[in-house]
Amino acid sequence: MPAPRRTFKADLRAVLALGLPLAGSHLAQFMLAVTDTVMLGWFDVVHLAASVIGAAVFFTMFTFGLGFANAVMPLVATASASDDDAEVRRTTRMGLWLSAAFALVVYPLFWFSGTFLAALGQPPEVVPLAQDYLRVMGIALFPALIVAVLKNYLAALGRTQVALWLTVAAVFLNIALNWVLIFGNLGFPEMGVRGAAHASIWVQVATALGLAVYCGRAGGLRRYRLFQRFWRPDWQAIGQVWRLGWPIGVALVAETALFSAVAILVGRLGTLELAAHGIAVEISAAMFMIHMGFSNAGTVLVGRARGRGDTDMLRAGARATIFTSVCFALVTMVVYVLFGGQLIGLFLSPDEVARDQIITLGAVLMLVAALFQLADGAQVVAMGLLRGVQDTKVPMWIAAFSYWGIGFPAGYLFGLVLNWGAPGIWMGLVLGLGMAGALLMLRFWSGRAVAR
Repeated sequence: MPAPRRTFKADLRAVLALGLPLAGSHLAQFMLAVTDTVMLGWFDVVHLAASVIGAAVFFTMFTFGLGFANAVMPLVATASASDDDAEVRRTTRMGLWLSAAFALVVYPLFWFSGTFLAALGQPPEVVPLAQDYLRVMGIALFPALIVAVLKNYLAALGRTQVALWLTVAAVFLNIALNWVLIFGNLGFPEMGVRGAAHASIWVQVATALGLAVYCGRAGGLRRYRLFQRFWRPDWQAIGQVWRLGWPIGVALVAETALFSAVAILVGRLGTLELAAHGIAVEISAAMFMIHMGFSNAGTVLVGRARGRGDTDMLRAGARATIFTSVCFALVTMVVYVLFGGQLIGLFLSPDEVARDQIITLGAVLMLVAALFQLADGAQVVAMGLLRGVQDTKVPMWIAAFSYWGIGFPAGYLFGLVLNWGAPGIWMGLVLGLGMAGALLMLRFWSGRAVAR
């Protein structure tokens, strides 16, 4: 009896079933940082500045370590499609090992962070607070990376709902702990930015424990015996996760650093331009989380098809993922063009003296961000598809070249040399991310796993 014919509608449903909960989980994770920023803004501006600097350092380290967690997703997807339970267990365990080892190795950077923050010319009143914050957040890196590994493990097995709801619960727990520890409520001392860092530890530990209990006890997952003889090393699996993971981490850091460098360029134009840029980036980052969810879905679907040796299924999953991301980008573009100014205004107090100027600047950036959506969506989805076929090293070089060989120089040229201002700098971003998307898509569709 012939196998049932695949339909595009079924592929689309598969992308949405995986991608929407993952996107929701990414958005909830994003909200953890937003709630810290808002609540510290209510507490004290110096503590807020310390958290902004500290969070930038923490996020850079977390992003690099995330490479090993992201390597787990395609490896587990491929192994599970091949019904190789041992390989699922081996790669996930060693992903946990490498993530924990990474957190341990980089912790001295957190402990001595005050030295290099001072060398970078950060305000003297901010440096001690930022160092205190980072010394605590360095501890939080360990459970945060464990959470990332377990989320990717579950996503690869199609278990996306539990990660979504645990992350949403983590946002509310973070708000409650911040209220207690930042402001000194319920008899606790007022800790400010240190309180936000301590809250982050407990939130990440609680999330890691919740995920670990689910992974160990949920029906259908016990067969993998994930934590049985957890202490035994598997050097072959460590090598596999390492080889796939470190290029992912480098590519992620290259993109993160590009946005940091762009903020520095915009800062040279003035305070109002930087404020408009910051708000526009925040809005774009939230939308990027949706594309990242679809990218993760593409990794899983392509990884499963690879495990089954089904090239038609691999192509179909890729097409459905790209279609979904493009549709979302088009809707977002319309919203940005029609309501960009109103979106910028939501982030500003009605009493802000420079409100109208910032909205005018921000509305122009939102027009550029409309183009940005297609470029950013294309590159992150292409990167996800390539991870699905376990191709990460060449994509790392493509991304680094596109971001820093094209995007940053173009932004500098358009924005500062040709005096196009912040919109010119953002056009550089569009070019860099667009180049990355085009080259990465070309590599995926011309690759042996797809073309044969």
